[in-house]
Amino acid sequence: MPRIVKKSAGRKIVVWIFRVLVFQLLLINISSAFHAYRFTHFYADEALRDQQASSGTIFLRTWRLIVGKKYPRSPVIYTPNVAYDSVHFTLKNGVKINGWYIKADSAIGTVIMIHGLGSNKGHPLNEASEFRALGYNTLLIDLRAHGTSEGEAFSLGYKESEEVKLAYDYISSKGEKTILLWGMSMGAVVIAKAVYDYDLKPSKVIFEMPFASLNHHLRSRARMLGFEAAEKPFGFFVTFWAGLEQGYWGFRHQTTNYVTRLECPVLLQWGAQDQYVKEKEIKEVFAKIGSEKKKLVVYENSGHVPLCWSENEKWQKEVTAFLQQ
Repeated sequence: MPRIVKKSAGRKIVVWIFRVLVFQLLLINISSAFHAYRFTHFYADEALRDQQASSGTIFLRTWRLIVGKKYPRSPVIYTPNVAYDSVHFTLKNGVKINGWYIKADSAIGTVIMIHGLGSNKGHPLNEASEFRALGYNTLLIDLRAHGTSEGEAFSLGYKESEEVKLAYDYISSKGEKTILLWGMSMGAVVIAKAVYDYDLKPSKVIFEMPFASLNHHLRSRARMLGFEAAEKPFGFFVTFWAGLEQGYWGFRHQTTNYVTRLECPVLLQWGAQDQYVKEKEIKEVFAKIGSEKKKLVVYENSGHVPLCWSENEKWQKEVTAFLQQ
């Protein structure tokens, strides 16, 4: 009899542990699904702008930690101080995309400019001004769910390559032969994927601080949210759910794969103080770039910010030299 009791008690403990693990796994997946949804949607709610993760009651703070917070759509505050044309594209799903086409005097080419995640076409106007001074027209667009473009959902750079293709075709239709692509952060990833998806043939490409993969990016988001100790599982589960919710396999969303098809000269720039993109990541991206004509420039005093204004003199020097090669 005693042996039977021991076996029965042991079995109950195993069952209890199993149920706890299953319950924890269920909670982790539910939380990850919520975070993935929050990361891929923007809302036109100004009140969200002042929302702080550390504000509110303890219940509200805990709830935000579990399901994430809502992110507001970034309004277009800055507009060109020179003449420009408004341009409009329509995605296959019917979503309208808006942009600005700014001409330069005696232009020698056109630079298509893609902003980063949560940003909009108004933010890289400083870079656009620098490009115009160097003799290039510029086309700045709002990706879906950003700025004045339609939509609420964003695929974290996977599907947005369609926007780059439409912009590229628009410039090509004008008879332009010299088309350059510039992208910051997520915008750089979108450009890399557009070249990969549509076999685009830009004259030159400038990337600023792209992440190596969606998993790497979401691990960095975990660090920013205070999940440093759990950044790997957070990145894994949210990558899975973000891809599932947006209709793709998240683990295949890799910039290191997309850049292998680049054949033109590439300038890759990165800030050494970047809290989102680590040095190992940027070196992995650089190593995988298919073009033999490539250069990596490190800005020692900059983080994940526009390098054009954080270290303007160096940015001007490097970009000018790259464009004049």
